[in-house]
Amino acid sequence: MVTKKVLNSDRLRRIEGGFSFIPHRFLTDGFLDSLSQIEILLYFFLCLVSDRYGLSFYAYDAICSLLGLSVDEYIEARDGLIGKDLIAFDGTLFQVLDLPSKPVLDLDREQNRSHMKGQQSLWEAQDGP
Repeated sequence: MVTKKVLNSDRLRRIEGGFSFIPHRFLTDGFLDSLSQIEILLYFFLCLVSDRYGLSFYAYDAICSLLGLSVDEYIEARDGLIGKDLIAFDGTLFQVLDLPSKPVLDLDREQNRSHMKGQQSLWEAQDGP
């Protein structure tokens, strides 16, 4: 087992003012892997700007500007996070939700992953001895 030690005791992180967190389960239970890069970006942003109840009021134009997203990318990511039961949105207010028991998988994305793994296997077979 790896023993951890603080590397720079003068720069320990502290919770001051705002509070945001992402549960470790987000990684270990497959939520991170179930999201596109833009969904991850938007989810992390919403976690960062939300209050202790997961609420934030950022407008789409501010989000797009801060994250460098087009409106279409923003809408697709927002709707993806809603469909995966990670956020709620009422048209004005966002709420980052407690993680569901397991990730909601995007079937198109999973099929594409399976296809890409199959293609990789084909390429590896062609490059064989």
